[in-house]
Amino acid sequence: MAELRPGPWTGRSHGELAELVRELLLAGHLIDRAGMPHVIALLGREPMSDVAIGEWMAASPIYTKRMQRLLGFEGDTVETIFKGIQLDVGAPPEFMDFRFVVDDDHHGSFQLGHCGALMDVEPMGDDYVQTMCHDIEDPTFDATAIATNPRARMRPVHRPPRVPTDRTPHCEWTVVIDEANDELPVPPGAVALAASQAANVPLAVPDPSLPDDDGWADYSAPLDVDLVMERFASATLAAIADEVALQGQLLARAFLVEVAERVGADDVTTIGIAQAAGIAGLTTKRLAATLGAPATLAGLADVLAVHPLFLPRSYVDLDLRCAQAGDQLLIRLRPCPALDEADGLSWAALLAGPGGDAILRAAVVCLVPTARLERVGGETAAWHITDDPDGEPAEQPDSVTLTEFSTGATFGFERRQVGESVTPVASPHRR
Repeated sequence: MAELRPGPWTGRSHGELAELVRELLLAGHLIDRAGMPHVIALLGREPMSDVAIGEWMAASPIYTKRMQRLLGFEGDTVETIFKGIQLDVGAPPEFMDFRFVVDDDHHGSFQLGHCGALMDVEPMGDDYVQTMCHDIEDPTFDATAIATNPRARMRPVHRPPRVPTDRTPHCEWTVVIDEANDELPVPPGAVALAASQAANVPLAVPDPSLPDDDGWADYSAPLDVDLVMERFASATLAAIADEVALQGQLLARAFLVEVAERVGADDVTTIGIAQAAGIAGLTTKRLAATLGAPATLAGLADVLAVHPLFLPRSYVDLDLRCAQAGDQLLIRLRPCPALDEADGLSWAALLAGPGGDAILRAAVVCLVPTARLERVGGETAAWHITDDPDGEPAEQPDSVTLTEFSTGATFGFERRQVGESVTPVASPHRR
């Protein structure tokens, strides 16, 4: 069997890389849509809120600072905060249509012309809207700002529940940095997460095999309020993609840690596998549509090469090989930081452990329903995948169907014009 490519980004076009960054940002955002229904079912709405708060407060200060360092825009101003939000899985472009205004270094504001998260919870009633738009956002917005300036505060001008019910923009917030404010402390969860393997992988670097002269090498330019990923050079987009994927890994790990504080080990594993399988299957569908990947093992290999389950390679060392005839794939996780978290709370560790086949199976059958996978004898984290076109197609796993309640499942990215908000459009991503 031959290894498919030297790296996930090698040989990809500038446009394809930009699309993949957008997809990875959205995939990271939808991790909670995959996990929280299972937390609610076991614990209820209020504990779910506590898990979400702890999860985002732990992960966002870490990955926000990493992205600032990667793209050379570290600072302590409102503009720095806004640049970070533009490259945050909490705010995938267009799905969360942030519209920023910078008044000066210490004052600014933003509106959400479209909030995909609101579209997901509004049908569930005002109690869930209140939980998300008040209980969760108040502490987590400030935690995001901590990475830039611990004296920054984000405060609402208006926010849902919407009155009237069709009010737009969906919300508006001010951001003020006041030297008279007390410095907010780094959240305890972020301190703990900073010691993890995930938080300590080397900062991504531009891919030397890709062009570095077809866009920006960094984000040292002034804030671009209509930022699109095409602004960045191909080599830089590859590094951004790796860091965005790591944001998802950090968020998933923080979620698992929060759940582990509230339930027993068996329930953590059950919820973690359901979360990972839900986002794995949904993301396979979206990536396949983005890449134009056929429903074959070759198409599946192209999707898995850039799937956030297995990114970045500095954290998850994936060996992906395809038989020359294209009738068999070998997937193996080599020793890597993701398998070496002391508490075993990572997607890779769940995948390698008992019951973890369900995660990979979701990623596989959502593109090739007649595919079959089995663990390689003698290895705990290796699988053979074959396709039996005449076999019975597998049903979509329930965890994927549950995740697809999110409007993000079928959200279609479009290019907004300068100064305009995005009107969501139909997407071909649902298969």
